[in-house]
Parts: sequence; C-alpha cells; structure tokens
Amino acid sequence: MAMKFSQWLTGLAALLVPLRELSADEMTLALPGDYEVVQRFSAEKGSIAIAGEMGGGGERDVAVEARWRGEREGEWHPLEVHWNGGRFTTKMEAPAGGWYRVDVRAMREGQVVAERSVEHVGVGEVFVVAGQSNSANYGEEKQTTQTGRVTALDGRGWQLANDPQPGAAGSRGSFMPPLGDALEERFHVPIGFVACGVGGTSVREWLPQGVVFPNPPTVESRVVRLAGGTWESKGQLYAKLLASMKAVGPHGFRAVLWHQGESDANQQDTSRTLPGKLYREYLEKIIRESRREVGWDAPWFVAQASYHTPADEGSPDLRAAQASLWQDGVALEGPDTDALKSAYREKNGQGVHFTGAGLREHAARWVEKLAPWLEEQLKTRAVR
Repeated sequence: MAMKFSQWLTGLAALLVPLRELSADEMTLALPGDYEVVQRFSAEKGSIAIAGEMGGGGERDVAVEARWRGEREGEWHPLEVHWNGGRFTTKMEAPAGGWYRVDVRAMREGQVVAERSVEHVGVGEVFVVAGQSNSANYGEEKQTTQTGRVTALDGRGWQLANDPQPGAAGSRGSFMPPLGDALEERFHVPIGFVACGVGGTSVREWLPQGVVFPNPPTVESRVVRLAGGTWESKGQLYAKLLASMKAVGPHGFRAVLWHQGESDANQQDTSRTLPGKLYREYLEKIIRESRREVGWDAPWFVAQASYHTPADEGSPDLRAAQASLWQDGVALEGPDTDALKSAYREKNGQGVHFTGAGLREHAARWVEKLAPWLEEQLKTRAVR
C-alpha cells in the first residue's frame, strides 16, 4: 500500500529526538532543513514539510502559522497541525522556486509566543543517483555548484552539492554539481540530489537480500556462497537504495538515475562476467521491487555503461541488456557514457573514471536525456 505524505511525516516526526528539554513556549524546528529541496508536485508549486516541537505540550492552546519569503513575500497561513505530545507536523504549499526563507510561528490568543526560521528552502527537482563509481565520487577533479542552487542530502541534512557528494562512496569528483547547475539554468528551480552509489559494484550486489544467482561478482563481500555452489545477495546495497528513495518521502523525487555496468561486463576472470540476459533480469527486479516497496511507480533512467579502457571500450551484450529496459518500457533511456573516451577519461585516457572535462560532459549527456522528458512531465502530469 502506498504511504501517504502525512503518514511519512508523522512517522518521521516520531523519530525526532530533542537535544534538550524545552521550556514552556519554546519552539524548535526539525523540518524543513536548511538548503532542503522539496520535489514540486506540479510545474507551479510543491508542499514543504514542517515538523518541530513546542515546550509545555503546546497542542491544547497553540496555533501554528507559516509563510515563505523570497523575491516576493508570502502571507502567513494558519496550518492544520497533527500533534503528538509537544511534537507537531504539518505542511505548507509554496510556489516552485527558491531559495525561500520559511518562517514558522506559534500563536496563542492572537499573540506570537515563539518563532523560528529556515533561511534556504527550495521547491524544485530532486533525483536519486545510484550505481557504481561513475555514479559516485571517483572523478579526477572535484566539481562545485556555480549557481548555488544545487544541494545534496546525506540522510541527516542538506548541504550545497560541492564534491564529494554525501551518501555516495569515494572522495573525489562527480557529475552532479554540473548536472544540477545545467538543470537549474534550464528550469529555474533549485535541484537536489540523494546519492548512494558505491564503487566497483555489480548489479548482483544491488539485488534484494536472498536473491540467488549462478556466478559471483569480482568483489564477494556483499554476497554469500551457498552450499550448492550458487550465490545470493546480502541485500545491503538494496537497503541503501531503498533508504535513499524513502528519505524524501512519498513522491519526493522526480527519478532514479542509474549508472552501473562496468563491474558486470568483460571481467578479467571471465567466470565473474554477467551475461546480458541475467543483467537485464536482475536490474528489472531491482527496479520493480523498489517501486513496490516505496509504494509508487518511480521513474528510472538507465545509462549505457560498460567501458573499461581503450582496449576494452564496452560490452555489446551488456549494452543491449541496458537498452532492452528502455525498449520494453521498464526504464527510460539514460546517456551512452561508453562514448566518452580519451580526453574524458582519467590517467591520460587510459582509465575508467572521468577527468574534470569528462564529468562535465557526463552531466551534459544526462541533461540531453532528462530535460526533454522533464519538460513533458511538467506539461502533462503532477508528482503525487
């Protein structure tokens, strides 16, 4: 059953632990977070989740109001609040854009008794980014956001999306800052990323716990060998993926961007190579199971990624498997990053990871796939 936004927010609030006991009429805010981007539900607007705590209980005689302030100032809105002891949850609609300052105040008998503000809140587009090293922080040159309106979530809070990206493995550069900047410049809204990629991982390691497969990946730490000689996933990366998808709530992101395949294609130990037919089967299982568990039909973009070196520029078998997911309507077409060679690859063109120029071109290739699709989504459907 799909989780409603109000259920997610109430459940999240129940997990909030106060840093200290609050005095009467003192208020704290847990949500929204500074630099948070919320996924808009239409081209024009979105809902900002608000959660906090009021000292002295609060619910018997306190009303909660909120407003957003940007280039134009919104009015104070009385909010319908769910109370649980002194904790409260609610939401406020705001126009697409930002940064907004969000002000929240508690009222008693027409008088303000407490007020708190969050300086940077955006209503825009959010993407979950998953896969292996080229989806994460392994690029040769760290990237930074040039617009200042691209942010990233690490599971605890939001920050400007300057590399390395929180939540993803590695300590170097990624394609996310230039991708976010390009989307911000095209759509004029803040962009948020929830990254969870892990370097050197096979699609087999991203499977749900207990899924069995015939041959192991090159790295065996996230899989288990069974008595009959087959293998199964421990499910650790699948759990990480689900946590990233759920972190922003129901319908809280626009799409998953999947960039992975190098660790399944053309392995030096050929017994570790995954046939394209099985790659297609396993990635489809991840996509369908994750949609079921988050409770909505989240779009997935799947890139073509199987490149290793100039001597091994890709696997036709794996590329065909990735393309079959778009052709059959399971996923949407991501960029062909196997086409990025020579000057776009590290170690003077001999490596698998991207140079600074390669990261920026990687981002540009994602924009080519995402932007036309997103323009159509904004015309035809709401994210709910």
